[in-house]
Amino acid sequence: MKATGIVRRIDDLGRVVIPKEIRRTMRIREGDPLEIYTGPESEVIFKKYSPVNELENAAEACEVIARLGGAPAVIFDRDHVVAVSGIQKKEYAERRISPALEDLLESRKTFFAEDGASLRPIEGMDSLALAAAPIISAGDIVGAVTFLATDEITQPADQHLLLAKTAAMFLGKQIEG
Repeated sequence: MKATGIVRRIDDLGRVVIPKEIRRTMRIREGDPLEIYTGPESEVIFKKYSPVNELENAAEACEVIARLGGAPAVIFDRDHVVAVSGIQKKEYAERRISPALEDLLESRKTFFAEDGASLRPIEGMDSLALAAAPIISAGDIVGAVTFLATDEITQPADQHLLLAKTAAMFLGKQIEG
């Protein structure tokens, strides 16, 4: 664990304020769920809760999506890559989503790479998205499903957007259920 040097007091209702700098760095937004853990040395640990990470079948779903779409598929939670198929897992595992994908999710819109539109969904990676759809569960945005372009597949097909939307809806229902 890394000490921040910031100390906060608990108020009479048991609340503690997480400093703005930490919320910005950790991408914690108002309304985000946090899991609370305790450690062996009396630590209280807050961890961002990701319902997409809790899905037992995310990796399998990603594999099916990639096979049906004929292109690499990636499933994200609100912050990181959760599952990949059709590309090197080590290279993409746990990478952060890009600000561009974060903006797309906030707007609750889908993305389709046509007419020169481009989206780099993963921070620090050059991979471009063919299509992307937000995963919405109980009215909340919890992640995204994307197809990535490759050297062989540079143009999106209608099936990429349709499959991304379908998978996103399915995963959203799985989280609710």
